[in-house]
Amino acid sequence: MRTNQDDENSSLFSKVPEVTIYFWIIKILCTTVGETASDFLNVKLGLGLNGTSIIMGALLLIALFLQFKTKRYLPALYWLTVVLVSIFGTLVTDNLTDQLGVPLQVSTTVFSIALALTFAVWFAVERTLSIHSIFTWRRESFYWLAVLVTFALGTASGDLLAESLGLGYFVTGLIIAGVIAFVAFAWSIGLNPVLSFWLIYIMTRPLGFSGSFLSQAPENGGLGLGATVTSAIFLVAILLTVIVLSLTKHDAVNSSSATVDTKRKRYKAPWQIALALSAFVITVGAGYYSHQAERQQKTIVATASTSPLGDLSSFRTIAADTLSLVQAGKLSAATERVGDLEVAWDNAQSRLKAMNPAQWSTVDTLIDHVLKQLRAKPQDPVACKTALDSLIAKLDALDQRQ
Repeated sequence: MRTNQDDENSSLFSKVPEVTIYFWIIKILCTTVGETASDFLNVKLGLGLNGTSIIMGALLLIALFLQFKTKRYLPALYWLTVVLVSIFGTLVTDNLTDQLGVPLQVSTTVFSIALALTFAVWFAVERTLSIHSIFTWRRESFYWLAVLVTFALGTASGDLLAESLGLGYFVTGLIIAGVIAFVAFAWSIGLNPVLSFWLIYIMTRPLGFSGSFLSQAPENGGLGLGATVTSAIFLVAILLTVIVLSLTKHDAVNSSSATVDTKRKRYKAPWQIALALSAFVITVGAGYYSHQAERQQKTIVATASTSPLGDLSSFRTIAADTLSLVQAGKLSAATERVGDLEVAWDNAQSRLKAMNPAQWSTVDTLIDHVLKQLRAKPQDPVACKTALDSLIAKLDALDQRQ
């Protein structure tokens, strides 16, 4: 028996796109932009994490306001909002890690719990998590909250795998791609479609590290395209795909699809969700503690035979290059080069900090001071040189203790 609400819903248009191949293509492109654009604004433009977060937060609020005001799915507006959510979600994790010192293990756990609670409340209130039924303001609010948390969770878990656990961007990408393929196969043989969608949605975020692979310097394991070029490439790709979708309407949700019976195999959903979450927790937990034990053993061996922080020559090389550029009056080039030092140091943080927390903290403070001086507005060449001299002297002193 149909109710008035059913009649009303059947005449409304979904505010989100149909899940097609185009959806996943743009989603992955957006995740990459979230990674590279935040680096571009933070490092290249010198806005810093706080400045970048404020600007992106304001733009996201404007985009969400317009998205909520519209009555149907508009590709350009929807995907602009996703891009901004991607950038802001990345910044949330970066602020927790870099500004507040929250370990990635903690942030990954917290965001996982937050996402589970979001879905639990959403289902308790609306009795569905289907994206084909985003008709109302309340459902759309739950939807965008879930999207934001998935981006933050994806950033934290991706950083945890690629950086803290030392797997690197390429290996992390392969692992994530394997997980996505497994979930897609499970969906094809009966895994709950809503669960399948959100699992893959979360997993596509770490694939955004392909942007880091393209943008980072060769000495850091990347192709050296830079954040500016990489962001531009992916933004153009997103724009062209959105233009195609705007013209063809290939991803518009038909009103009939919104009323499809979502109760099919619903009885299987609870145990499927419990099984998926249990497998995820057990696998990640076992892998993490196994890897941590291996790293601790390597750290013990390294500490016994090297300086307090091991080989620091690569960091000294970047600092010396930056100092040479400052002395030559090429402050813009020096600011760009010191960005490589920030990336390399952040990537090595978990390994170096475990070796000698006190010495790591000292060098970390000196590097922060160097970054602050080189990104100051206006720049003071003398202050930049002094900060770099202090950093290089400390690195040399540590190397002499080998």
